[in-house]
Amino acid sequence: MDLTTFVDDLVYEPTQTDSPGLDLTVDSISRITEPGRVDFGGGELDPAGTEPVETEKRDPDDEYGWWELSAGVYLVDYNETLRLPADVGVVCQTRAAVRVRGAFHPTLHLGSESTLEAVPLTVGQGGIEIKENARLSTLLEA
Repeated sequence: MDLTTFVDDLVYEPTQTDSPGLDLTVDSISRITEPGRVDFGGGELDPAGTEPVETEKRDPDDEYGWWELSAGVYLVDYNETLRLPADVGVVCQTRAAVRVRGAFHPTLHLGSESTLEAVPLTVGQGGIEIKENARLSTLLEA
């Protein structure tokens, strides 16, 4: 299955499709600053308060900056958008390159009603540095 038919706003398709699946790239990262609320019936749902984590360029001539994340949980938004037909499902998992550097997000099983909303990223004790537009996750056919 060609996953590119279900994903819009790819940053650079040849690189994002050069291994099994389709890689998703990070657009923004937020820090959770206030608790969200979840109740039994759904009438009192409130999102968590967040603030963006700013990037820093290592050189003034750099086109892209880096997020320097310490240990904790963050919310990640992707550059890409997903539109799945009713008969297609995908799995979104952390790329191995990210996981072996001490960060991961939950594996997501996505179907036609799913969107790529903010995904919680857990960063281990040593922290991690992530460059803007880095490939963070991989979509695979379910």
